[in-house]
Amino acid sequence: MDDINRPEPEITNENVNFETRINLSPLLDHVNAIKKELETVIVGQHKMVDQLLVAILSNGHVLLEGVPGVAKTITAKLLAKTLNIGFSRIQFTPDLMPSDILGTSIFNLKNSEFEFKKGPIFSNLILIDEINRAPAKTQAALFEVMEERQITIDGSAYQLEAPFLVIATQNPIEQEGTYRLPEAQLDRFLFKITIDYPKLNEEILIIQREHLLQDHGKLEAIKTILSSSEINQYQGLIKQIRVEQNLLEYIARIVVNTRENAFLYLGASPRASIAILNASKGFAAIRGRDFVTPEDIKEAAIPVLQHRVIVAPEREMEGITSSEIIKQIIETVEIPR
Repeated sequence: MDDINRPEPEITNENVNFETRINLSPLLDHVNAIKKELETVIVGQHKMVDQLLVAILSNGHVLLEGVPGVAKTITAKLLAKTLNIGFSRIQFTPDLMPSDILGTSIFNLKNSEFEFKKGPIFSNLILIDEINRAPAKTQAALFEVMEERQITIDGSAYQLEAPFLVIATQNPIEQEGTYRLPEAQLDRFLFKITIDYPKLNEEILIIQREHLLQDHGKLEAIKTILSSSEINQYQGLIKQIRVEQNLLEYIARIVVNTRENAFLYLGASPRASIAILNASKGFAAIRGRDFVTPEDIKEAAIPVLQHRVIVAPEREMEGITSSEIIKQIIETVEIPR
């Protein structure tokens, strides 16, 4: 009887055991170390760096868009230097053929057999410079490799070694000698990251650093932080980040809203919903959380969606951009409580 009448002990912070479901400490240490290395060369652009790191953790490709001279290529090369993985750089030109990227079969006179010589795409991190300068035939060669991480040539399928990530750059201003990327290819990029001009204080710091470099190269002092096995491990860890049911519905409402918006000619596909889910897990992880919040979803929505939707022609003539429309959609969709 005494046990029945005994009052329940008061729950306090001292007697509740909060256990972290996922140990994110090693991941955070590596993320901060990579940021520190990049900041020795890249001035500002903190959001871009976060998005690049999230793309790596989410196993997604990135399209970097900006005018010439805003450090698109150097950022990708710096990031590759911090990762102990294979790196290839491919300069896209109007005369580039699919075989120049994928590889080709060459007849070996010694054994009278055809041998497949792998192209530069057979690496871990691929930097494609000026991706919109190659013709449609060459662009189409990237469809399978970006989506399925494999290449089919002469009836044989070649699996690419994980991790496999593409970082592509393009100039939105110069249109002469360029080919607009088809929607099917744009949809295979996890993020489209738009790089703006630096602010005045950042511009001054860039000039000062360049002056102090003298004959030293920008990449010489960059340290290697992550190995391929660690990247694969962290990519698996990201998938375990917790997402509540109401947040899954929140993602779905945002994407469905793009299909019903009068300002958009083309809305986002279900692949966009999955991309927001994966990217929001990445943002949660680099913030030290093993669960996703609405803020993570908001942060992921614009870089995931802005290249997957098409603005209605009459709105485009008014100067309205896809990112502005997506921001309006995010503001109108009710945040889960």
